Amino acid sequence: MTAPPIALAVGRGTGPDLAPVFERVLDRIARLHGTRVRVERSPRVYHSYVSLRAEAAGTAEIAALTEQDAAHYEWFCREQAAAGVRAVFRTAINAQSLYLVRQRLAAVKVEPLTAGTARLLLVRDQAQGFYTGENRHSPGRVVRTMEFSRAVTEQVVRYAVERARQCWPEGPARVLLAYKYHLLDGALDDWTEQLSAELGLDVALFQPDTVNRNLIAHGPGDRTLLVAGNEWADIMHVVLLDRYGSERQENRCTENVHLHPALAGLTEYQTVHGSADDLAGRDLVNPVATIRAAARIAERHADCPGAEAATEAAIAAAQARGARTPDLGGTAGTTEVTDAVLDALTGASVPVPVPVQGLNTRAGAR
Repeated sequence: MTAPPIALAVGRGTGPDLAPVFERVLDRIARLHGTRVRVERSPRVYHSYVSLRAEAAGTAEIAALTEQDAAHYEWFCREQAAAGVRAVFRTAINAQSLYLVRQRLAAVKVEPLTAGTARLLLVRDQAQGFYTGENRHSPGRVVRTMEFSRAVTEQVVRYAVERARQCWPEGPARVLLAYKYHLLDGALDDWTEQLSAELGLDVALFQPDTVNRNLIAHGPGDRTLLVAGNEWADIMHVVLLDRYGSERQENRCTENVHLHPALAGLTEYQTVHGSADDLAGRDLVNPVATIRAAARIAERHADCPGAEAATEAAIAAAQARGARTPDLGGTAGTTEVTDAVLDALTGASVPVPVPVQGLNTRAGAR
């Protein structure tokens, strides 16, 4: 029995260290469920910011390579979606390339969180705003052009409400939008008011600092749907994980959903941590987030029910035996931690992994 194919995109930095971890864990989980998974790897290894700075001669070349990476990754996602692939795992790549793709493919990041008995769903609008857009250079000056649109705003909010209803059968108790709306001459206020009427929900628009104050003072109410502009949510994502997710970002994976109709909801999974170029090729990067991403993809997209719970138990067992990387206070390397988790997952020895061909393993970029 063969499960649906899964796509894999690898960036510089620690991407070449983590890609084999993903493939090993996904393959092991699939085998335990009596199936096999075919991984479709992107033929391009994408830059990180560090590799761009190291290899490009000046801003013009950085901009050109950034666009090349963005165009190729967009093409890869479109090709995979057209072939029926519904999930892609991506290691960290240069942020400017990534956000060009997120704008073009209308991406949102989705993060369910809990605060005691209160449930919070954070949906980051990555499709528009100050992170998206393009740069125009002149001597001593960079002009960055971006936009907000009613169509994208409605698309993001409608998806967020639908996703909240999937999480909570009774639907969201409140819908909060956190944007720097005072910079948009009232446009976002008007769009929000119209959306409230169309959805039959009270969609409340707040400044990000007001959301911060309310979260600090009161915490989130149960079934809070928080749709946020990426300028705030990018920073607050890690803070909210720390406060309400009970996990460090180095251990977390997360998902991005592409809303462009051509991608049919292709979901991209990633680690929350970045490319960690200083650890590249040293067998020191923490693999836990990648292991969790493999388990999540196996359960949701490769017909492996129970994979996430079993993998969580295996991670806990491995850590209890001291299998932790230096960032978590341990002395184990990437391979040792991965082996320990797979041992706990299967109760058997893990074979030596076959080297992955075609990857640039030298320290690259961020």
